[in-house]
Amino acid sequence: MENYQPQETGESRMGNGEWGLGTGDWGLGTGQDEGERISNPQCPMPDAQSPLPKTQLLLYLIPIIGFFPSLWTLYRRQGSREQLAISRLSITLAFTWLLGYSLLTTGAATSDFFTLRLFILNSFLTSGYFLVSLWLIFRLIQGKSGRLPGFTDLAERVVGKYLS
Repeated sequence: MENYQPQETGESRMGNGEWGLGTGDWGLGTGQDEGERISNPQCPMPDAQSPLPKTQLLLYLIPIIGFFPSLWTLYRRQGSREQLAISRLSITLAFTWLLGYSLLTTGAATSDFFTLRLFILNSFLTSGYFLVSLWLIFRLIQGKSGRLPGFTDLAERVVGKYLS
């Protein structure tokens, strides 16, 4: 049972099979006296008031890929207001793109006269989706709002009604 007892000496006992790392009662390896110890040096708990990391919000806005973490966030119904709003916007943009893409592809496949025009329009729609997503990512990096005038309201009404 001696191996589980706190170490009182300042020497390191790494090589002889003992659990202590040569420091006080928990073996954190700081080498400080009891009065000088940091309250939680290894794993500080995140503060409830701390802002969300931007990387999490940026992940939601990645075209096509960001749809899945956004959907998961709304499914769990956990997150801040900003997180939920960006998730709704991401899902609305992805569904709008997917609906337009599938309709234009179907129209191009069934039409003889408008085939090339519909494929060109389809490429404009896809490029627009990617550019809007990148624009929103850059706006979030700059610290500005991640709102789109028409889509944010649509996302709040439609996606917010069913998923939030």
